[in-house]
Amino acid sequence: MTDERTAVLEVAGSAKQAAAQLRLLTRNQKDAALIAMADALEAAIPEIVDANTRDIQAARSNGTSDALIDRLTLNADRITAIARALGEVAGLPDPVGEVVRGYTLPNGLQVRQIRVPLGVVGMIYEARPNVTVDAAGLCLKSGNAALLRGSSSASHSNRALVAVMRQSLVESGLPADAIQVVPGESHESVTHLMTARGLVDVLIPRGGASLIQNVVTNSTVPVIETGVGNCHVYVDRDADISKAVSILLNSKAQRVSVCNAAETVLVHRDIAPTFLPAALSALVEAGVIIHADEAFAAAAQALGYGTVPVTDADWEAEYYSLDIAAGIVDNLDDALAHIQRWSSGHTEAIVTDSQSAAQRFVAGVDSAAVMVNASTRFTDGGEFGFGAEIGISTQKLHARGPMGLTELTTTTFVVTGDGHIRG
Repeated sequence: MTDERTAVLEVAGSAKQAAAQLRLLTRNQKDAALIAMADALEAAIPEIVDANTRDIQAARSNGTSDALIDRLTLNADRITAIARALGEVAGLPDPVGEVVRGYTLPNGLQVRQIRVPLGVVGMIYEARPNVTVDAAGLCLKSGNAALLRGSSSASHSNRALVAVMRQSLVESGLPADAIQVVPGESHESVTHLMTARGLVDVLIPRGGASLIQNVVTNSTVPVIETGVGNCHVYVDRDADISKAVSILLNSKAQRVSVCNAAETVLVHRDIAPTFLPAALSALVEAGVIIHADEAFAAAAQALGYGTVPVTDADWEAEYYSLDIAAGIVDNLDDALAHIQRWSSGHTEAIVTDSQSAAQRFVAGVDSAAVMVNASTRFTDGGEFGFGAEIGISTQKLHARGPMGLTELTTTTFVVTGDGHIRG
């Protein structure tokens, strides 16, 4: 056994022990610890920003894109927001102990299905240090130990954040090993975590397609798959032009470095002549580069706007940039067929004043979230009222969509009798 594998298994083992203690905590104990962690993070802003600056400098030296650097950056305002999110999690109902269903059998046995923690939750994620705090906070509230394996590009930031939270746990009388950074920065350390079956109860990968696919394909630990966000906005024949332009612009350009940003717009042919003048003006003013099919390109050219030809890679892309694929479709069914072919199953939006069109769209797309007359940017645990989220699942088992506290639990059946024996 290599030294690195030994180190990974040791932290997984200590996390397992910490998880056994967390199962016994009351809501008041967990909430007090979360509030203390939030206060500690705000008090440590200078140290955290200093650590983050080292990561940003290294990222710039490595030629990292501006969008990814934005995901990596922590400043005082962002740290304050992260800390406040912990306070919001403390204020949420505790799912542990919730009775999912309960009944009494004819023989008098009382059966209850209750929510319990998953145990040890491993997070494998890329350059988003806010995930470090979100994951730790949600795991603590739901009674789970968190094993955090961020990317090397955020190593200084992640270690600074975890050091503050671990010290806060100790001061709250909780086990420090409830929150740990997985040792090592090589690909092998990720492999060791993915194969720590029996010590780690579930893995949640959060990042690009290659990272997620690697974990899903190679892990022997159960995986909750989060997915890339190739999100679509479909502008229906019966859309309100002003609403459609506003929703499209917000979906694409409000923040490009997130998985719920729109990457494709599809426009019904009948509304294109009235929608495109305003839409193209807004997109171009925002600096968006349009990768257009032939029909969209011809309409844009007639209005004096340039586009670049769309490719299959564009239809499939999660850009993380001010780029959007664009097409004109003959009808709603064509839009659904396009989305079925190219969507990553994250979020799709329809803009329409037709109730029947909205109902058909909702029934026809197979994604974790569907927006009707609303921006794709709303697919978010905070926006859904969950508090901070641990990720957005695009799979269909156990959890789908934004994952909050409830999704970090499983269930146990508790059966209570009075000397019952089975005949």
